[in-house]
Amino acid sequence: MNPFSSSTRLRDMIRSIRACKTAAEERGVVRKECADIRASINENDPHDRHRNLAKLMFIHMLGYPTHFGQMECLKLIASPGFPEKRIGYLGLMLLLDERQEVLMLVTNSLKQDLNHTNQYVVGLALCALGNICSAEMARDLAPEVERLIQFRDPNIRKKAALCSTRIVRKVPDLAENFINAASSLLKEKHHGVLITGVQLCYELCTINDEALEFFRKKCTEGLIKTLRDITNSAYQPEYDVAGITDPFLHIRLLKVLRVLGHGDANASDLMTDILAQVATKTESNKNAGNAILYECVETIMAIEDTSSLRVLAINILGRFLSNRDNNIRYVALNMLMKAIAFDDQAVQRHRVTILECVKDPDASIRKRALELVSLLVNENNVKQLTKELIDYLEISDEDFKEDLSAKICSIVEKFSPEKIWYIDQMLKVLSEAGKFVKDDVWHALIVVISNASELHGYTVRALYKAVLTYSEQETLVRVAIWCIGEYGDLLVNNVGMLGIEDPITVTECDAVDVVEDAITRHNSDMTTKAMALVALLKLSSRFPSISERIKDVILKQKGSLLLEMQQRAIEFNSIVERHKNIRSSLVERMPVLDEATFNVRRAGSLPASVSTMAKPSVSIPNGVSAAPLVDLLDLGSDDILAAPSSSSGADFLQDLLSVDLGSSSAQSGATPAPKAGTDLLLDILSIGTPSPAQNSTSAIDLLSTADMNNNSSTALDALSSSAPPHIATTASAGGMFDLLDGLSPSPSKEATNGPAYPPIVAYESSSLKIEFTFSKPSGNPQTTNVEATFINLSPDTFTDFVFQAAVPKFLQLHLDPASSNTLPASGGKVTQNLRVTNSQHGKKSLVMRMRIGYKVNGKDVLEEGQINNFPRGL
Repeated sequence: MNPFSSSTRLRDMIRSIRACKTAAEERGVVRKECADIRASINENDPHDRHRNLAKLMFIHMLGYPTHFGQMECLKLIASPGFPEKRIGYLGLMLLLDERQEVLMLVTNSLKQDLNHTNQYVVGLALCALGNICSAEMARDLAPEVERLIQFRDPNIRKKAALCSTRIVRKVPDLAENFINAASSLLKEKHHGVLITGVQLCYELCTINDEALEFFRKKCTEGLIKTLRDITNSAYQPEYDVAGITDPFLHIRLLKVLRVLGHGDANASDLMTDILAQVATKTESNKNAGNAILYECVETIMAIEDTSSLRVLAINILGRFLSNRDNNIRYVALNMLMKAIAFDDQAVQRHRVTILECVKDPDASIRKRALELVSLLVNENNVKQLTKELIDYLEISDEDFKEDLSAKICSIVEKFSPEKIWYIDQMLKVLSEAGKFVKDDVWHALIVVISNASELHGYTVRALYKAVLTYSEQETLVRVAIWCIGEYGDLLVNNVGMLGIEDPITVTECDAVDVVEDAITRHNSDMTTKAMALVALLKLSSRFPSISERIKDVILKQKGSLLLEMQQRAIEFNSIVERHKNIRSSLVERMPVLDEATFNVRRAGSLPASVSTMAKPSVSIPNGVSAAPLVDLLDLGSDDILAAPSSSSGADFLQDLLSVDLGSSSAQSGATPAPKAGTDLLLDILSIGTPSPAQNSTSAIDLLSTADMNNNSSTALDALSSSAPPHIATTASAGGMFDLLDGLSPSPSKEATNGPAYPPIVAYESSSLKIEFTFSKPSGNPQTTNVEATFINLSPDTFTDFVFQAAVPKFLQLHLDPASSNTLPASGGKVTQNLRVTNSQHGKKSLVMRMRIGYKVNGKDVLEEGQINNFPRGL
């Protein structure tokens, strides 16, 4: 006898498959068995049909295709005998799903079996319908299922209720047909029927508003009574799980009460007592009890305001945090994150336990606890929580340091009470996890240091001491050499000593040693080395006595394998050696960086390339030009923006500190050609075009890292020559450029004898009005001078007022700084001059896209608009 013939028993086939040594051998056995089953199907032998289908189900579970046996399922379902129907329905549920078209053929058999006199056959049909019911089948068979909910046998009622749940999910329109039947099931004493009735009630409430109102009015008290009876019931062996009576029914009842109580104060009041009883009487030393308590907490948080209950719920979650089970601790942390919105103070009482979870060995719990801690931080506890997190940062795993350091930095930036504390905490983070800190974090730190003029000495001394100990932290080294380059003289002379400091002795050589070490260290990256070279150039002016040693260090980089370092070394050496008379002007201390603008751009509210009219903190002539704003300007496909009159990088602080070592973009046609040696040098060093100044030059950005060409010596020689006589004299410090927006020239006053044009109202909203007046310089019809007047129509003062504009490619736009960045309330005015050059003059009219940003009572406001009503002829 062939051991793999169709008459082989299922047990023998399973034994043969399990005896296979390789996958190929198993596939061979399955192929032979499938071939025999196909032959038997073709012979239409009814005696082996149930055996063949049983084999196909096992083969299907092994992952092999069995679609050829689907019709055998339908034939067995149509058989009169119960054994055949049982195998047929089981095959139907395993081999088919609701997407199979052949399923349509079984609807009639299901309808007949739902009306069968044998309750076991009815049960088989209900099981199959509850598993593979499609929307079409649900509509056809819903009346039979609804009728069976009232069947005499509890098992049939239970299966009918479960089948009804699937039907209302598939066809929500049928929900109203099951409302009365579901309410009758809630009175059942049999727990199996009751739990399915509660589940059906829950489904109906979530998908149908009429059902929700019906159950709120008619069934809330009954459900509460049922839950109370179960909670207070004595020991029942058939329902007992770990000493708790039917925890599954507990959970189902709590879920449906949650839906009924949400948004309804009366229903919430009714269930307050029973929820408190469940929360206090349920034991938490077993997993079943913890499951009930968790659902109870979910219900308390979802129903209407019951402050005392919520405190009780949060205390339960606090106990969960002390549980040994990781899953229980994790769900407790998740729930506490939601609970903060309801009662922050109650969650704060468990702060110590939550902090301990940050140190948990389980990575998921650590991350979730860290997110929760960040939500708990406020102005009152920020110092304590930050200290705890930084202390743990020292001993935490390397894998966790990146997330932990990022969260600490976020907390410190958001809740810092004072700048000295902010600087101290950031230095601790950089010292412990500097290599994990992202660029925008140390960029922000530099901006804060720049704005804290009274802390410059303290900061540079703290960084000097930190970098001696933690020299392997790349980010710390960058910030330290930036500060030493800027404030090295304060470090050596102990300027600005605070009472909390101990005096230290640092010589000029010691300061240079730190910067030199950053260049020579083998693991320093390109950015760090470039910053260190610029720092040395600045120190050569601040420490004249050791300028020769600094020059030697710079010269060593002429042989660097990095082209950028070679170029910098050659040009910086030329400045140190041949241009001492202008070196001090070139390396003046950087002006204060605009912290507010940086924060707005960092948050993504403003594009990095936007020119702003924000006033710099130092009084310098820094004309600001409009830069490309692809998202701001939307004037059609033909109106692509022209290049701006001063370049600016894609990333704000990369551009601000010029640490992007790629090539800088070319100057546009809107930028005037250099007219002096100073202009030429600054163009070579790619730090913009200077503002006009007499006998002065622009200060080099310490971190400047832009393209330099081979004509540096000629350019530097040209610097020694006097400035052309037509350069205007300014009263400000020598020509330091605007670090936030690059450099653009401040135009001299020109005669405006051209034709007169009527003023226009360019923009008006409920709070702001913008008026433009126009004039043209004589002999230049393409250029239009525009004076913009911003008028505050609201009773509130606007602060940090920023005007941005963009134009199509045939226009070139230059913005002068505004008269103020504060717009007084109730008619207060600010003015700003614009210059527009129209290359298509006489053919195309002016058009402009503008954006205004400002703060009102500390809140950011952004207004946008397009100006199309310029007078003709401009």
